[in-house]
Amino acid sequence: MTLIWGTNYAIVKHAFRFIDPQAFNAVRMIIASVVFLGVMIAIRRLPPVRRGEGSLASIFYTPSPITGRDWVALAALGMVGQCLYQYTFAAGLDQTSVANAALITAAAPVLIGLASGASGEGRIGAAHWLGASLSLAGIYIVVGPGLSVGGTTLRGDLTMFAAVCCWALYTLGSRRLMARHSPVAVTGLSMAVGTALYVPGVLRHLRRVEWSAVDGMTWLTVVYSALFSLCVAYTIWYAAVREIGSARTSVYSNLVPLVAMATAVVVLDEPLGVRKVAGAAAVLIGVALTRVKTLTPNPEV
Repeated sequence: MTLIWGTNYAIVKHAFRFIDPQAFNAVRMIIASVVFLGVMIAIRRLPPVRRGEGSLASIFYTPSPITGRDWVALAALGMVGQCLYQYTFAAGLDQTSVANAALITAAAPVLIGLASGASGEGRIGAAHWLGASLSLAGIYIVVGPGLSVGGTTLRGDLTMFAAVCCWALYTLGSRRLMARHSPVAVTGLSMAVGTALYVPGVLRHLRRVEWSAVDGMTWLTVVYSALFSLCVAYTIWYAAVREIGSARTSVYSNLVPLVAMATAVVVLDEPLGVRKVAGAAAVLIGVALTRVKTLTPNPEV
């Protein structure tokens, strides 16, 4: 997941040079929704013996019916975690630097951890907080000296922070649904709802694009980002949320900026330097600390 999302920064940022960001997002969301719904339909048509058993099979299929309450929750997730998140993420990334976006995105584990404790998901131990703080400090070491929080990037910074808030709500809001349904079902249905809301809202962006002039590499980028960043990585994320909890899963998002940094070194020949190595080490140690002592179960839940 971190490899996919980390490399996706450079891929998406490059594509924005040739296509409107919101139009790019709309097309990849449509592709991802079609793929998710197609997989769900195909899995349901398989005979039970072909679906398999165990936790791996439950990632793709669960027999529980979708109730009216579930649909309300899916609609809310689609609005916040797909429509609003995707819009603010694309707008924020377009208006600010990758360094700013990476640092702001690193706030997600802190927000999710606070909300998890407040919602009663679990009592967050000292090791978890230490690990999250160390990871956040490590990302600041990597991108902090080049951070610009004002001027022309301020709007992008604030928009990216709004995206992080939407992602935190989306991650936490999935917990009840994930207890009864598969990650593919929850992600796919919320993605379809979010796409249905998103596309009408960005029609003016879609109309501005001269689609006949979009080259093959840009189309390949759109398809790659849809299949891997949305379909594969989202499924991994929610499978992890179900197995190890939202607070612990969210800490791994701190590895995403490091993958983006490594990609820039290899692809763009950017210098590594001692500062970046030190920051990467702090992030990795922080993630390791969250694995040593995870959330303490709340006996009242």
